[in-house]
Amino acid sequence: MGFQLSLFLMAFAVSLDNFSAGFTYGLRKMKIPIKSILIIAICSGLSLGIACVFGRILQSFIDPNLANRLGGIILILIGIWVLYQFFKPEKESTKEDEKVVLNVEIRSLGVVINILKKPTSADFDNSGAINGIEAFMLGFALSLDAFGAGIGAAMLGYSPTYLSILVALMSFLFVTGGLKLGKMFSHLNWMQKISFLPGVLLILIGVFKF
Repeated sequence: MGFQLSLFLMAFAVSLDNFSAGFTYGLRKMKIPIKSILIIAICSGLSLGIACVFGRILQSFIDPNLANRLGGIILILIGIWVLYQFFKPEKESTKEDEKVVLNVEIRSLGVVINILKKPTSADFDNSGAINGIEAFMLGFALSLDAFGAGIGAAMLGYSPTYLSILVALMSFLFVTGGLKLGKMFSHLNWMQKISFLPGVLLILIGVFKF
């Protein structure tokens, strides 16, 4: 696997959640204006860039060979966590319309957790569209998983600049594409099952780089 291909797969893996979110909104016939999609994409790119910078700082204090192995381990662990979240059984007591997932005193953090569990809850005003602060909170929530991957990616030698730009572009395309496909194929619920792919890709990249 060439470095450029692995860079592309890394960006693809950490951006695929954006497709799932867009697809979910499309299924529910909700709207996400271009401006809001841009906000989401920028949040994803910035979050990954910050994570990569943090990873580079850690790398400067660690032996290069050890840093390379740690980067691979981080990606493998994140991939395993993604797969666990996908395959773990749903609790029967979970209510479909339940809004509050976890009671946290920090209100903004509670909102983020809620969005991650149920993407449509980002529509705070129930307007049927994601605008302004709603787009920012959704973008922040979607970028949380990518933060850990960004640290691992930097320790493996990926360029923070290139990776951040690529993730921002893919996030924009994936949200847009997911939104349109969700509206077109709302009857094909199996398409939502692709959310396990980021975990598989992160594990493969981590194993290859280990």
